[in-house]
Amino acid sequence: MSVTELTPPEAARWAHRAGLSLPAERHAAVASVANHIQKVVAVLRELDFGETPTATASAAPADRVKWKGMADGAL
Repeated sequence: MSVTELTPPEAARWAHRAGLSLPAERHAAVASVANHIQKVVAVLRELDFGETPTATASAAPADRVKWKGMADGAL
């Protein structure tokens, strides 16, 4: 899947649409980071996990968790 890179003006427009205040000097940096994330996600989508089970398939049962609070999700 080919993705067009985000430009600094587009980053500003999307930030505005999301209700975020994005100073003009940050437009290029935000666009650059967004483009990097898009490239990383594209690589991850190409990976073949085959029959790799999900993380929850090997999760320890709550009664075997060693750390206090981990059974209920608290750290």
